[in-house]
Amino acid sequence: MTHPKDNITMPVPAAPAHQAAALNLKAPNHVPLVEVTRDGLVESIHYGSLIALQEDGSTALEAGQPDAPMYPRSSLKPLQAVALLKAGLDIPQNLLALTAASHSGAHMHQNGAAEILKLHGLTGEALANSTDLPYGVLEREEWLRAGNGPTHIAQNCSGKHASMTAVCVINGWPVEGYLHPEHPLQVLVRDTITDLTGEDAAAVSTDGCGTPLFAHSLHGMARAYGRLAAADESTDEGKVAHAMRRFPEMVAGEGRDVTALMRAVPGLLAKDGFEGLQLVGLQDGTGLAVKISDGGDRARMPVTVEVLRRLGVDGGSLDTLQSPPVLGGGLPVGELRAAHIFSN
Repeated sequence: MTHPKDNITMPVPAAPAHQAAALNLKAPNHVPLVEVTRDGLVESIHYGSLIALQEDGSTALEAGQPDAPMYPRSSLKPLQAVALLKAGLDIPQNLLALTAASHSGAHMHQNGAAEILKLHGLTGEALANSTDLPYGVLEREEWLRAGNGPTHIAQNCSGKHASMTAVCVINGWPVEGYLHPEHPLQVLVRDTITDLTGEDAAAVSTDGCGTPLFAHSLHGMARAYGRLAAADESTDEGKVAHAMRRFPEMVAGEGRDVTALMRAVPGLLAKDGFEGLQLVGLQDGTGLAVKISDGGDRARMPVTVEVLRRLGVDGGSLDTLQSPPVLGGGLPVGELRAAHIFSN
């Protein structure tokens, strides 16, 4: 399929309106979630909020202020992928998993994004995401050793952007300007996220890759992930969840904790996001959302694993997900652990 050059362009986005009057700009009432110890002394503390919702909407566990608006960052990608399916996207499961990914930039990831484009008569020139080096440490080192620099395809959101441009081709929408908030694609994405979270966006900004970014609460995001994880595979929500669970290496990459978590617990759906976000859905409809207030990536998994244990997820399968120890002189002298709020 070829896509002729479209002369239709979307208007240039205006500067975001000042939202101070509409939002509560006070910092959320976060609480200690993760402690970093060194020889028995608590050296650092990561604050945050979380909530675990059961399928009926009741709260199984919460801490901090999970109803405060925040930007879910890349944890929105599975929800965005649902919107793309609603708009007619039809690609193999491994590529659908890549659509919901913050990938490491391995060959399989970059080749997958290029394949999505090729299937719809597009090239990398159609992508409007920011350029970057591969996100994974090993992948980045290999990329640089080969003499490569930042590209659209190497950037960790390229699977999502490739599928967004593909949906424009499918529907006859202009590819140019596909990131504008009023583009038909982004209106559909916004409406789909609103439906899945059960919340209107509290604010709108721009994510690091250039995609419109909608503010929602941890409560709404936990609801959405519970819905995705419990959905029948015949539905758009279920198709996204099944693809992510079947191809967890496409959602993140080898050596990434999200990939390891989905491999460790059959049926579990997981996606991280910049600034300390971790979302999890279980097949019984339980949804979990965690936000680390300082954006510390190292604190996501210790608290997530502890909450999963408290929700009755098999502890043995979670043992492999323990955080690396705190080192002194190259030897373990401490740990990252869930704070005492979870000690009882």
